[in-house]
Amino acid sequence: MRKMAIKLVLFCLCFWRLDDVFGQEIKLVKPGNSVTLNSGLTEIKDNDVVQWRFGYENTLIAEINKQTDSVTVYDDVLDGRFRDRLKLDNQTGSLTIRDTRYEHNGVYELEGKSLRKSFSLTIIDEISMKEGDSLTLNSGLTEIKDDEIQWKLVLEDILIAKIKKQTNSMTVYEEILDERFRNRLKLNKQTGSLTITNTTTQHAGVYELLINNVRKRLFLAVYDEISVKEGDSLNLNSGLTEITKGEMFVWLYMNEIIIKSFFDNITVNEDVLDGRFRDRLKLDKQTRSLTITNTTTQKNTSYILYTVGSKQSLKAFRVSVYGE
Repeated sequence: MRKMAIKLVLFCLCFWRLDDVFGQEIKLVKPGNSVTLNSGLTEIKDNDVVQWRFGYENTLIAEINKQTDSVTVYDDVLDGRFRDRLKLDNQTGSLTIRDTRYEHNGVYELEGKSLRKSFSLTIIDEISMKEGDSLTLNSGLTEIKDDEIQWKLVLEDILIAKIKKQTNSMTVYEEILDERFRNRLKLNKQTGSLTITNTTTQHAGVYELLINNVRKRLFLAVYDEISVKEGDSLNLNSGLTEITKGEMFVWLYMNEIIIKSFFDNITVNEDVLDGRFRDRLKLDKQTRSLTITNTTTQKNTSYILYTVGSKQSLKAFRVSVYGE
C-alpha cells in the first residue's frame, strides 16, 4: 500500500494537475521554453500588494505594489538564475518565466491581500528512441568533481546507477525491475552520463538525474508513427486487453491532459486547447484505447498513454494528419 501511495504522488507530480489534492497547480515545460503562472485575476485591486516567491527559502522574485504603482522583478537573487527571464503582468499579476532551465524547478507561491496560489514547476526534457537502439542520457557535465550523482526511475522511485566521487565508487543496479536493465547500462565515470543499450519499450519512462541537490528529468518514449487522412477517425490502440481495477492512467496530447483516471473516476477534458477535442474523444473503458473523430490537419503531434498500477506502462504515438 505504501509503494502504491509513493507511485501515486510521483505520478501526480510528473503528469497531473490535482489542485484539490495537493493545493498546487502542476506545470510541465521543456527546457528552453516559456511558461506562464496564471494568477487567475482579471485585475489587481488598487490597494493590493502581490508577491511571487520561489523555493523552500521563500525567496521574493517579483512584486506589484498598487499603492505605490510599482512593478519590480528581483532577477539577481539566487545566483542570478532568473536574470532577464521574468516578465510580470501589471494588470493580472501573472508571472512568465522565459528560457527555462533545470534550476527553475520548484515551488512558486503567489500571495496577495485576498489571494494565495501555489505552483509546482517541473522542467522535463523529452527523448525519443527506436527499439533496439542505444541511447545516452547526458548529465550536462564535462567532468565530475566532488559531486555525488544518482540516476533514478521516477515513477518506481528506484535507483538505477550512482557515482560517488569522494569514495571513487561507481555502481549500476542491473538486477532491478525483473532485470530489464541486465547488461544494458553503461555509466560514464568522467561525466556521469548514462547509456542504455539495446533499448525496448520496457525502458520508456521518466528518468531523474540528481547532481548534489539539482534535479534534471528526462522523459523517454518509444513512438509509433501513424498517418491519417483529414476528417477520418484516428485510432490509438493501447495494446491492452483490460484495465486492472484501481489503476491510474492519463492520456496526454502535446503534454496537455485530455483524459485522466484517478481511482476509477475518469475525467475527459474536452475543453483543453481552445476546445479542439470537444465531442471528438471516445475512450474504450475496457482497454483505454482512444479514438479521435473528425481529425484536422496536423504534423508531428504526439499522444501518450501513461498507466500506473502494479506496474507502470507507457504507450506513445507520433501522428500526422494529411489533407486531400
